[in-house]
Amino acid sequence: MDITLKGFTCQEADLVIIPLFEEKAEVHHEETNNYIQSMKSKGQFKGAKGEIFSFIRKTNSSLQDVVIVGLGKEKELNEEFVRVALACGVKKAKELKCKKIFVRLPLNEEISPYDTTRAVVEGLGLGSYSFEKYKSDSKNECLTFSIGGSLINEENSSQIKEALEEGALLVEATIIARDLVNEPSNVIYPETLAKAAKEVGEKYGFEVEVKEEKEIKALGMEAFLQVAKASANKPRLIVMRYFGNKEDKDNIFGLVGKGLTYDSGGYSIKPNDGMVTMKSDMGGSAAVIGALAAISKSKLKINVVGVVAACENLISGDAYKPGEIIGSMAGKKIEVLNTDAEGRLTLADAVTYIIREEKAKEVIDLATLTGAALVALGGTTTAVITNNEEFYKELEEASKYTGERVWNLPSFPEYKKLIKSDIADLKNTGGRMAGTITAGLFIGEFVEDKPWLHMDIAGTAWCDSPREYSPKGGTGEPVRTIYELIKRRSTEKK
Repeated sequence: MDITLKGFTCQEADLVIIPLFEEKAEVHHEETNNYIQSMKSKGQFKGAKGEIFSFIRKTNSSLQDVVIVGLGKEKELNEEFVRVALACGVKKAKELKCKKIFVRLPLNEEISPYDTTRAVVEGLGLGSYSFEKYKSDSKNECLTFSIGGSLINEENSSQIKEALEEGALLVEATIIARDLVNEPSNVIYPETLAKAAKEVGEKYGFEVEVKEEKEIKALGMEAFLQVAKASANKPRLIVMRYFGNKEDKDNIFGLVGKGLTYDSGGYSIKPNDGMVTMKSDMGGSAAVIGALAAISKSKLKINVVGVVAACENLISGDAYKPGEIIGSMAGKKIEVLNTDAEGRLTLADAVTYIIREEKAKEVIDLATLTGAALVALGGTTTAVITNNEEFYKELEEASKYTGERVWNLPSFPEYKKLIKSDIADLKNTGGRMAGTITAGLFIGEFVEDKPWLHMDIAGTAWCDSPREYSPKGGTGEPVRTIYELIKRRSTEKK
């Protein structure tokens, strides 16, 4: 994807995308406006949110496709409406096999030119994504975009250029996560996930250290190793470090991503249909890698460390079993009731590591943790558990801006009782009731009173059918929200 500010003119494009409001569904181009007014008079177009139609018009020397997308009422406009409209527009452009696309930025009074531009770029970039690496007849062709319109003027052109660059970077970062999730598990396993993290680090400017099994054992990460031990693909602890504020080097923001590159369920085995998409069980780690790419490339004035405990949960004669009691890096003993509740075990050790060894002052963990989150909130909203309401409010504000929705679940003391074991400190499942909450609270037992957010992205990191600007497969959520939260935090510290 190549997006430029007026890189080519409207007349030079194969296709023009024009977003319109309900109350302002008209344009200056006479032929185009006549067509729009004709559609309006017939009741076939109002400019309502989600409406789209296309037609062909004459230019000076050829014919040109035009796509009109509705934005709804201007007073109700937000960044997400813009993303969705432009994603619809670019999907139509791909259907029409157009590669050179001119986009008119929607002039409006509700959101700033900067935010409008960034949302346009995100909608175009994320909406045009497809993963066709393994198709012998792939038609995944490169699109080029030029952005213009009356929204741009001499006073704001440099600001709009910055928004374009930031939006393009966030598209890149999200696609890093999408691509990692979409790769099959015979391509992405602990060793190759670590290699991918190193490659991203080299390209975007953050340090990556990879610890192998011997070093992991020396750290006492028994819970992590118990999950990993059945696989021929040995575990890796991936530590990613970005220090953008060396004047305050002891203030470290921690990100922990679940890194199950494949999850069969172990002896508590999943049914076949449940295993097919389990290559996506490393969606949290992919999001951490993508977010760090954007944070580092933007040179945000903040220190961020990302940790991934990467492994596979398989079956062998050496696999851990239901009924066992295992240790953890924190020293707590855990009764294993279900080997398919493995992610929280690896995360427990990863959270302990990032707090004790990397000295993180606050932590967000991202994990495709429970099917219960998908049942409760569907595929549109990430479930959150926290021990700090102010921290959650920061996340919520960032998510409103990015369109990646979050919802804070309760963490009453009664829920914590459900994960207490009769014969150990904890048990790794609290049963069917409140499964998303108890899974999150299990991880919370290892945060050592640090401000903490747990994001259960089981419903949002993967979609079984296309959404507005996500095709079937990995979505890359919540890369943009994590970036936005950390960007706002870094700005506060300046």
